[in-house]
Amino acid sequence: MPELSLQDFERLALPTLLDYATIPCLSPSFDEAWAENGELDRAAILLADWLSSTLPHATVEVNHLEGRTPLVTAILEATAPVEGTVVIYGHLDKQPPLGDWSDGLDPFVPVRRGDRIFARGVADDGYSTFSAGLAVAALVNEGVAHPRIAIVIEASEESGSEDLDAYLDHLKDTLGDVTLLVCLDSGALSYDRLWVTTSLRGLVNTEVRVSVLERGIHSGSGSAVVPSSFRILRQLLDRIEDADTGRILLPEANATIPAEVTAAATALAEEFDDLVAKEMPTLEGVELMGDTDAERIVRQSWYPALSIIGIGGVPEPSIAGNVVRPQTTAVLSMRLPPTVDPQDVYAAIERTLLSDPPYGAHIALRGTNTAHGWVAPELEPWLAEVVDQASVDVFGKSAGFTGEGGSIPFLSSLGRRYPGVQFVATGVLGPNSNAHGIDEMLDLPMTVRVTNVVSMVLRAYVEARTPA
Repeated sequence: MPELSLQDFERLALPTLLDYATIPCLSPSFDEAWAENGELDRAAILLADWLSSTLPHATVEVNHLEGRTPLVTAILEATAPVEGTVVIYGHLDKQPPLGDWSDGLDPFVPVRRGDRIFARGVADDGYSTFSAGLAVAALVNEGVAHPRIAIVIEASEESGSEDLDAYLDHLKDTLGDVTLLVCLDSGALSYDRLWVTTSLRGLVNTEVRVSVLERGIHSGSGSAVVPSSFRILRQLLDRIEDADTGRILLPEANATIPAEVTAAATALAEEFDDLVAKEMPTLEGVELMGDTDAERIVRQSWYPALSIIGIGGVPEPSIAGNVVRPQTTAVLSMRLPPTVDPQDVYAAIERTLLSDPPYGAHIALRGTNTAHGWVAPELEPWLAEVVDQASVDVFGKSAGFTGEGGSIPFLSSLGRRYPGVQFVATGVLGPNSNAHGIDEMLDLPMTVRVTNVVSMVLRAYVEARTPA
């Protein structure tokens, strides 16, 4: 089977990918005026046009439901006598820039350095449309019989896929009997093999606001009399997290870790030698949590953890005055074990933070997003064999399997709808890809190799399901 080369990708996909990189198509959680601004629609139209030109026999649409972000679909009917639909998933919405990028880099001005592209959204998850389209096109252009294929590119993933279930309802008949899902929105521990995701953590994001005054007052008058909203926030956070260890205190947020997860982490640690530590850009002298690399691998994929990802009501240091501030807002992001129900955890957070407020302070929660975790079903023998063989053929090494610390709500949504579906969750987010951070990077050779693997999986699907 002829493989897509880097030069092919540069010719067929890279110009449009670079155009996409310039679009500030932020996810709705980061752009309340997304509908008026039109950037998500602009990106959707760009990607749909590219899919139409790359797959002229496909039915390509930009789907719109009232009040919801767009969703791109490309449906290619089967040319092989096999049943079922193969869904290839990605998303086009982006995280915000986060902060100032390094010298010479800009979130919406793509820069190429060697075989790497730097721009927001190129690796998470702009490449997915192009990998999906080119993987399918390789079969079509060769005249290879293929199954029914649905490429689905959503635009609310970075907001917890809040529009996805409505679209899955809307597209129920269009998608038909989904029997295999290839998700191109996951990570890779290295660039030397295909990595398949075995589990994903769930998520609860919410804002907690502590208010004590109608307006700020001089600290000479108010301090030591008016309770600090920041101190009250600290007290509230101590109800859900142990400040000394980072342990989450809510029983609803904890789960028993399967023995096979610990065993797999031990094997990875033995092969890669302090894998997680090497990936972290820690400052000199900073100690990571976890006593061993194997423990850190498990912590990254199965432990609950709280991050404070935003603070409101706090002036920049350059304009800070001697004022007792009226309120403090913190954005809480709690990652959850794959098997935990995020709705139960949010109910516990709400109950814990809102009950018996210190000093009678006004406490409010808002802007909540939740995402279910996911544990991959065991691969059918034919799929396990082809995934491993494809990795050997394309990378020269067997496939790797590991849990991821992030969330992909689409996987859990489709898993609940289609209990028997097979999943291949993979991606290009390897070392220094900086998803969600500054200087996001796409490794082009990795992208090409993953594209070739997807094409091989599609071919094998037909061979496995064609009657003898």
